[in-house]
Amino acid sequence: MAPAPVDLLARTAGGVLAAGTSALGAARQRIKPLHPEGRLRHATLTRTPGAMPSGVPWLDAPGEDAAVVRVSRGIGLPDALPDIQGLAIRLLLDGREADLLLASTGLGRLTRYVLTPTRKPAGRALTSLLPYRSPRGALLLAAVPEPGHGFELRWAGPVGPWHTFGRLDLGAAYGDDLAVSFDPVVNVLPGLSHYSWVRLLREPAYWAARTRSGRTVRPSRASA
Repeated sequence: MAPAPVDLLARTAGGVLAAGTSALGAARQRIKPLHPEGRLRHATLTRTPGAMPSGVPWLDAPGEDAAVVRVSRGIGLPDALPDIQGLAIRLLLDGREADLLLASTGLGRLTRYVLTPTRKPAGRALTSLLPYRSPRGALLLAAVPEPGHGFELRWAGPVGPWHTFGRLDLGAAYGDDLAVSFDPVVNVLPGLSHYSWVRLLREPAYWAARTRSGRTVRPSRASA
């Protein structure tokens, strides 16, 4: 069966992003082309879902999970300048790793899909930017900064309202910034999967970044 037009477009865009990632890394002589420097911290993710179920069992069940979080600036600009803020979350669930990568955006129907620079990691809400596939359809995740070192965690449909499902609290420093290698394409949260076009868009850039940094690359297959 011939690939869908959206997959062909995503494959092309993914190739462009991968080329840009490689070029940026070569030009700046950094191990990681994007989010080159960050801070790892211990964290606790507490799930306290509300009245509206997401259809994803892990999101809808109360519980507490230990996590490792990386806070970083996307381009690596000086702190005095606005940059795309990143929040990477690593969980160990049922004996396997699960990663969630969020970037600073808005929360509106359109702005949830728009990368937005800000000076501080807690300056704006951060979302998954691209949707996951869930039992009830497309679903996005978000972390909204709160006073102190915490984030309110939310989920939403493509254009619908946001629903709180928990909280992320950051703790002490974890250690070496390069000790954890996050991969949301391979290490998907339980009950969620990637649309094929999302994989085709994101995977080449991750491949390029991992190849440049010398980290192990684990190929995956696009889901239908």
